[in-house]
This record gives sequence, structure tokens and C-alpha cells, in this order.
Amino acid sequence: MVNPVRSSMIFHEKEGKEARNTMAIRQIRLIGDEILNKECKPVKAITNRVTELIEDMFETMYESGGVGLAASQVGVLKQIVVIDVEDGNQYVLINPEIIEESDSQTGPEGCLSVPGKSGTVTRPNRVKVRAFDETMTEYELEGEELLARAICHECAHLRGQLFVDLVEGELVDVIATLDEDDYEEE
Repeated sequence: MVNPVRSSMIFHEKEGKEARNTMAIRQIRLIGDEILNKECKPVKAITNRVTELIEDMFETMYESGGVGLAASQVGVLKQIVVIDVEDGNQYVLINPEIIEESDSQTGPEGCLSVPGKSGTVTRPNRVKVRAFDETMTEYELEGEELLARAICHECAHLRGQLFVDLVEGELVDVIATLDEDDYEEE
């Protein structure tokens, strides 16, 4: 999912090594890339490669102005999702399973894999998801509004589904708008 651009640095310690201080921005796969329509496989164990992938996913998401990113969006068919809806938390969902949904919300939605487009999508307004964190500790997370939308959107990626499959009506072009204060006076 897309959000205004913001920056952050995340560091995770590796066993017996100093914290990694260089992360990679990965290429985001775009609509039409068949990997986006494939189902992701469960993660069986946390390895250095999985830890590096999670770090890179956060960095890629922040660099691209998103609030969520699924591993398939960076070409990796693993059930890993990262989310940051600016609520003070960074969420890592490994092998997530939505176990409860209630109410509904309808609103605009975008996707880093469908740049420049937005569409109206109805999603649950409240969800509960069971997942593992980056240490493979199982936990449950309840989300409302934007967090619920992000959880549903990113979990759909893990099943090979894009938001464009759920759009009510037409996709619309997203045009960056500037405030009057952003224009230089002549």
C-alpha cells in the first residue's frame, strides 16, 4: 500500500555480528509480472537471508512511500509482510493468517506494484491476524481502519491477488497535488 514518503533506518542484530548498517533497496515488481499472481510459500525458519530480506523490505517500503510490502512484491515467494502505518509500530507478519474480520470500510487504495493508480476497495474495518514475528514467535495482532486495510491488502499479495481485482468501478490516475504555498511566485 502507498503512503506519503518518509524515511527511517532499521537495524537488526545478527548472531555474533554487529548490527547491519547497510540495507538494499529492492526492485518492486510491477503489475504484469507473473510473480505477483503466484501463491507464496510458508517460511520454515529464520535465517540470515530472511532477516536481510525483512530489513530490505522495510527500507524499500519507506523509500517508495508505502505503508506495507509483501515479499512477492520484491520477487521472493515467501509469506512475509512488513507494515508501518505510522502508529508507532513496525509490524512483521510471517506466515500470516487472518482469523477474524468484522465491519467494513470502503475507500481509496493504491499499491506500490501498481504505481500512479488508485481505486475504491471495500475491506474489513477490523481484522485479527495470527502470524510469526522476525524471531518466529507466534502472536496475534488486531487492526482497525488503515492497519486492517494494510493487513488485508498485503495478505492478499501472498495469495497472488492484487487490489485491482477488487476495485469497485475504474482505476483512476493518482496525480500529485501541490498546495498553493508550493508554487514559486513570479
